[in-house]
Amino acid sequence: MTVREELEQQEHKRLNPLAAFADQSRGRPRPEPPREEDVRTCYQRDIDRIVHSKAFRRLMHKTQVFLQPEGDHYRTRMTHTLEVSRIAGTITRALGLNEDLAEAIAMGHDLGHTPFGHAGEDALSKCLGKPFRHNEQSLRVVDILEKDGQGLNLTYEVRMGILGHTGETWPETLEGQVVRRSDQIAYVNHDIDDAIRAGILTDDDIPSAITDILGHNHRDRINTLVCDAIRTSREAGAICLSPGVDKALRDLRAFMFTHVYRNPVAKGEESKAKDMLQRLFEYYIAHPEALPEDFQPQLSFDGMERTVCDYIAGMTDNYAVEKFREIFIPMGWQVHG
Repeated sequence: MTVREELEQQEHKRLNPLAAFADQSRGRPRPEPPREEDVRTCYQRDIDRIVHSKAFRRLMHKTQVFLQPEGDHYRTRMTHTLEVSRIAGTITRALGLNEDLAEAIAMGHDLGHTPFGHAGEDALSKCLGKPFRHNEQSLRVVDILEKDGQGLNLTYEVRMGILGHTGETWPETLEGQVVRRSDQIAYVNHDIDDAIRAGILTDDDIPSAITDILGHNHRDRINTLVCDAIRTSREAGAICLSPGVDKALRDLRAFMFTHVYRNPVAKGEESKAKDMLQRLFEYYIAHPEALPEDFQPQLSFDGMERTVCDYIAGMTDNYAVEKFREIFIPMGWQVHG
């Protein structure tokens, strides 16, 4: 018996019957025969494939809310991803669900995010003439774009969890539903933390009708939401919050949209970012030969717009600025003599 098979047997002994068991996975788009030296379950293997991907490494240089903030302690897509993973791990562990599956989904859920956060999403939606959705792009990254067009060949459960972490598609597994809820818990609360750091919000600004339920500081709010999710989900047999806490979270999200996500301080540079990405899109449409060599083959089967969109969506904030500067800003004369 391989180590992998031992781990799979252990899952059946210790996990909730409602968990997604690794040996019952619906498999990968391209079947992979088991190896004698397997020491990882399929979901553990998926975690490693995601963490070792180029798209994952780029998350550390992609904006969360504040565009190119000056300061070392603002969240990036990378730190957001890690926070979602930890929250999801706590909830799945307490519910007896598959932590490996939840971690894989959490690690991959934002791989398709554009530079400059949702401003980049808006810019590409305008360029394409249809909605650009980062959850769909995340699935495209793991299915197609990584490994020079081969994709990561992840399991069905991880792929559908990534797609369903937001939007209309709902994850089939409870682990995927935990990640979806953990994403909401993480981003609302850490965005408050960043807004306070930026000086555009204080804890006292949040309505008492919300804080009296969720808590008056970052730690207490996270604790309330996580504990409530565990307790309520155990009783319901589904991933959910109690009605009062769920309403408070929705009210907090609405408050954040009004006071932070649309705040001129947080969004002051957003119009510039959108314009920059739109101009880059137009440039590469007109000059496809300027696309990197590894994107050239894609032009023949995905077409111009899709290929340019994939290239720009994968950029980090700094790389997008650098490409814009390189293409549109005149270089200073270099005087020799």
